[in-house]
Amino acid sequence: MKRFLLTITICSVLVIGTCFGPSAFAGEQTWTFDGNAADWTVANGAWEVQDGAYQVTKGEPAMHTLVGDASWTDYTLEAKVRIDDGNWAGLVVRAQNEFEYYVYYMNVPDNKSELWKHNAGAFDARENISQIPAVNVTIANGEWFDVAVVAAGDTLQLWINGELQSEDTDAAYSAGQIGVWAWDTAASFDDVKVSGDGIAGTTTSVQPQGKLATKWARLKRDR
Repeated sequence: MKRFLLTITICSVLVIGTCFGPSAFAGEQTWTFDGNAADWTVANGAWEVQDGAYQVTKGEPAMHTLVGDASWTDYTLEAKVRIDDGNWAGLVVRAQNEFEYYVYYMNVPDNKSELWKHNAGAFDARENISQIPAVNVTIANGEWFDVAVVAAGDTLQLWINGELQSEDTDAAYSAGQIGVWAWDTAASFDDVKVSGDGIAGTTTSVQPQGKLATKWARLKRDR
């Protein structure tokens, strides 16, 4: 009986800010782009599913497409991201609409990551929150990167290939959809996954966030 009671003891908060333990569960939705992207809504840019990935053609600023529920609050967004031609691509979280959202993106020429808050009025209306030199990662064209953004309360984290790149705080947007994004850049996205307590979909066991880096480190070794 004592052993059983221990398994349901409330655990410490790990990264995401939600009490995840060995017996915790959360919803999960995934997109592998083996078919089409009919449930995604294009805000800006020319997007299509090609060669098993969701791709955008170079040409406009802040090209992005969104999916999910505007009521989603705390969640982890993961995806494979490849910058095919150009300099900037990444992931959108907490999108209120096509103009208002956060985006973490990789910057090829400066080998850094950037967090921007986009605002109402225009696709290029935005404010910079952080710019961080890449940590144990070389950002380059033509290479797949395992990218994740963790949104928990007012805190946002960016991970690339199992390495924590940045942790930032902003309270403007507390909930919203997810998306993929590029700025005048041809880019490809695959294996998009969002998971969290408020996500409707497949129910899966949730690992502590401390294991996020371990999983991606293994993926990196297997490349």
